[in-house]
Amino acid sequence: MSIPFVKMHALGNDFVVMRGKTAPHFDAAFIRRMSNRRTGIGFDQLLWMEPPHSEANDIFYRIFNADGGEVEQCGNGARCIARLLAGDSSDHQPTYLMEYGHGVVKANITADGLVSVGMGVPAIEPAALPFVTTQTTAPYRTKAAGQNVEFRVVSMGNPHAVLLVDDADNADVATLGPALERHECFPNRANIGFMQVLSDSHIKLRVFERGVGETQACGTGACAAAVAGQLAGLLGKKVTVSLPGGDVQVHWNGPGSEVYLTGEAITVFEGQLSDNF
Repeated sequence: MSIPFVKMHALGNDFVVMRGKTAPHFDAAFIRRMSNRRTGIGFDQLLWMEPPHSEANDIFYRIFNADGGEVEQCGNGARCIARLLAGDSSDHQPTYLMEYGHGVVKANITADGLVSVGMGVPAIEPAALPFVTTQTTAPYRTKAAGQNVEFRVVSMGNPHAVLLVDDADNADVATLGPALERHECFPNRANIGFMQVLSDSHIKLRVFERGVGETQACGTGACAAAVAGQLAGLLGKKVTVSLPGGDVQVHWNGPGSEVYLTGEAITVFEGQLSDNF
């Protein structure tokens, strides 16, 4: 039986979205075949949508990385799901309540057609990621790929380390990204952000995503960078995050507040996964 899907992207961070009453058993090898950009559909993450587990909500979703592993959260993926729920019509409901494995996010379509999602309250305690350290205050320091590195940690429901760099375009993402992603201090691995501060309201960011590699954009990574920058005293409450795929807006009022992520979410095409794939 063939499986219908929708291909979407948010600033080049691309997804295959599937839906059904319950998620089929997707083994890691099958997802890796689908994610292959030459012989499969090609994507950074697979998003699975099913009926909500609570009648108060609109949908339940799961996230699988290109390597086949299931992960906790995906900001750009959540925005794509909200866009799919809203459709192309301007007649959509004010707020979409979307369940995932660790809670519920609220999403809405803005007047200019962008998708805004409340990503929850960030956590910076090392245990929240988890992050194993004997250091008591941020920024934290360690050695990776033969280099001394300094970073802050933020959980957006998934683990992030954010490094401050002078030049994001020339940051050593290819070496430090995978070395830190799988560093022993991150037992569940981590997403690694390389942040250049352009002003107190604008940063440039590249993200090496856990289980994927460097992507064109990372929504939770943008939120984590804005949080880390604000806690370091470098950023204000509203920040434009320029990623390789384009810009998103992050709004955070500080500790104890929810982070809001706003940007585009685009439907590319629909298709059917072949029976004999």
